[in-house]
This record gives sequence, C-alpha cells and structure tokens, in this order.
Amino acid sequence: MLSAAKLVADIRAGKTRIGEVLAQVFDTIDAEEELIGAFEAIDHGAARPPASGALCGLPVGIKDIFDTADMPSTYGSPIYAGHMARTDAAIVSLCRRAGATVIGKTVTTEFAFMQAGRTRNPRNPAHSPGGSSSGSAAAVAAGMLPLAVGTQTGGSVVRPASFCGIAGYKPTFGLLPTVGMKTFSWTLDTVGLFGAGVVDAALFAALLTGRDLTVGEELPPPRIGVVETHLWNEASGEMRAAVGEAARLAADAGARVETLQLAGTYADAFAAHQVIQDFEANLALSYERDNHSDELSAILREMLDAGDAITPEAYDAAQATARSGRHGLGKVFADVDVILTPSAPGAAPEGLGSTGSSIFNRLWTLMGTPAVNVPGLASDKGLPLGVQIVGPVRADRTTLAAAAWLERVIAARS
Repeated sequence: MLSAAKLVADIRAGKTRIGEVLAQVFDTIDAEEELIGAFEAIDHGAARPPASGALCGLPVGIKDIFDTADMPSTYGSPIYAGHMARTDAAIVSLCRRAGATVIGKTVTTEFAFMQAGRTRNPRNPAHSPGGSSSGSAAAVAAGMLPLAVGTQTGGSVVRPASFCGIAGYKPTFGLLPTVGMKTFSWTLDTVGLFGAGVVDAALFAALLTGRDLTVGEELPPPRIGVVETHLWNEASGEMRAAVGEAARLAADAGARVETLQLAGTYADAFAAHQVIQDFEANLALSYERDNHSDELSAILREMLDAGDAITPEAYDAAQATARSGRHGLGKVFADVDVILTPSAPGAAPEGLGSTGSSIFNRLWTLMGTPAVNVPGLASDKGLPLGVQIVGPVRADRTTLAAAAWLERVIAARS
C-alpha cells in the first residue's frame, strides 16, 4: 500500500517526484483493476496540480456518489449511465484546492445502499470488499491509490476499511461537506476518508479542512472504554477476540482500559437509525422511484416501500430518540477519551452477493461522532479484522490520535 504521509514527506524533501508516483499508481491500476474492479472511471490524463500544493499532486479517488464536472457521475445506477454533472461536488473542489490529482471515480453500490457492485476485496478476491464505498476502500488496499473519498450512512466507510485492512475515518457529522453528493439520508450521510493507515487519513483530513488533525510520532496512551453494545452476540468469535486482544495490547502499552455499558437509550437509538434512513431515502429518491422503478434493484425498492409506509409521526419520534442519545453522550465519554468496539461483525463475507452488515456502525453514524477503523488484526484465514475507535462529537483529533496510537501498538506486538 501507499502511505500518503510518507509520499508527501518524500516529495517535499525531493526524494521522489509526483510524476513517479503517478506512474506507479497507473501501473498498479493497469495490473490490478481487471481483477479488483475498483473504478467506475479513470482519467489517465488528469490535470496535474503543482507539487507545491499541500497534497503535492497525490492521486485521489472519488466515490461515484459525488458529482465531478470532468468525469461521469452515475451514482451506481443504470438510471444515470453516462450522466455528466455541470460542477464538482464541494469535497472534490476541496481535494483539488489542496493539491490532489483526482484521477478517477471509484465504484459505489447503487445510490450508496446495499446492492453489491462488482468490486472485489484485494485481500482475497473471493470475499466482499464491503460497501457502499467498496471501490474507494479496495483501491487504497490494492495500492492503486494512496487516498480516497467515500461516504457513510450506516457503516460504509468503517466497514469496508475493516474488510480491506486499511484506515477508514468517518468524521464528526458535517465536518466535510455533502454539497454535490447524491443524497440518500440528509440526517445520516457523512463524507469519509480512506488511507493506508490512520496517519494518512488524518493528514488528508487536515489538509482538506484546514484543521489541526494530523497525528505525530509521540502520542500519549488514551483512556479507552470497551463497549460491547446490545449487539455483542452478533459479532463473530474472532471479532470478539480481536476487540479483546486490542484492549489487552492497549492496557499493556499503558492505556487505561475499562468496560462501559451503554444505557438502553442507545438500543432505542440504534432502532431509530433505520426509521430515519428509510423515511428520508424514500423522499430523497422519490424521482427515481416514481419514474424509474424498474431500473432500481429489488433490495432498494423494498427499502423504499418500507420508507413510504413510515408515518411522519414515527419519523419525528425517531429523531427525538436520536436527539436524546446525542444529549447523553457527555455521560458516555465522562471518564474515557474514546470507545473501542467492533468495526464489523467479523471478517469480510465470502462471495460478492453481500456487502456485509453495518450493525456495529449505525449507532455512531446517527450520533454524529467521529469513528476510525484501526487495521492490523486478522482472522485465522488471514482476512483483516478491524476494530473501531469512536470519540466524542467534534473531538476528531483526539479520536484520530487514539486510533493511530492503537494502530502502532497492534503493529508492534510480538
């Protein structure tokens, strides 16, 4: 894989040139793309920004749920085959302003929902890469890109990052703009970032937002609360063991680790997520449902029908439950800096028919908290098992720092 942080440092120090990086990236794409299928469109002639830009011209992939003025924006649906937007989405403009070379659109599932795409997992092509940001995660994991942009409405950044063995960062809700993105659920849709490691995702976020989000070499051990949630039994034995190993390694390295129990409010909030998502998606995709229903997948039509049956009163009640949960987060993080919990129920499922389950991500998406997949652990079959670090709202640097610290601890284990 390609470390964005190392590449930026090497370019600035004159140890490599951006032209050499781009040549390497395109060579890897040429070698791997037929098998992996991470891209919806590739621009070999992408305009190269000056290497003096913050990102030094590094190549970036954009999930094909965002508009781009120079490449088609199909949103993973045949309804929009060949569709050309007039403008770039705000996040695409931010990438260009930061000095990135936008070289392609990465595969998304249909409207960033559950209908699996063609992308394969670089760790084992017989297994799912996750979704809906499948192409972005797979491209970074395969070394075809150092950085990529995705989105999360349920678990579409953290889960594919877990399955593919890379860092995936879902920021605090609203930190990165969704303007110019095909909306699915305006309460939940969150722009996220992928990098080979946490330090790379943190650098990307810092350069896009202008905020102090980079993490250094010297990081203090965090206070960690291990949260099993009411869904703990839905995690595989290997995932439960991975969370336990991460907690043990963290404690041995000097972190204060304790077990936390979430109030019943958060089980209610978990259930509220689907009500909010389905109600809003039915409205957001009303044109497509009314005019192109036969071009929607069966799984999406079923969800939209369910959303159509939700009453405004039920939706408002779900929003009230979500607000209650958000208001209670101060108590959850009163004595810990971050939470440690599974990134997914287990390793990437075999086959390409499913993108996996987002049950360990939905609550944190609804709460609007920053969440980071920490790579480094693996199943008995060698498939990645990511663990998730969650922090308080707007404590993104604390969350990224804790995740980077834990990643280093895991990497240093004997």
